[in-house]
Amino acid sequence: MSEDMEIALVSEPVRAPARRKTSSARTLTEIRSLARSHTRTALSVLVGIMRSDDATPAARVSAANAILDRGWGKAAQPIENSGDGVLELIHRIERIIVYPGSAGGGAAGRDA
Repeated sequence: MSEDMEIALVSEPVRAPARRKTSSARTLTEIRSLARSHTRTALSVLVGIMRSDDATPAARVSAANAILDRGWGKAAQPIENSGDGVLELIHRIERIIVYPGSAGGGAAGRDA
């Protein structure tokens, strides 16, 4: 191969093969549908682990929590305010957005 041909081959842009355009929403829907089709089996496995005397206590608790979360939803998590005042700042921003015309950013009849 001559040197001119090598330069020409190197300088030409490399194109990736054309990909089929698919909707990411459609793909997510397909994945959810496939996962949901295995719900009974997955739940049976979790129940089996939860009831198994051979499973470690950690595995049994994890399976039990997964079952409860799916059946009843996850428990509400309280928001703890650290000493840095971040939660107060969030509440102040919220008051300013919700009640923009009030003095100090607070609502009428509400503590600012």
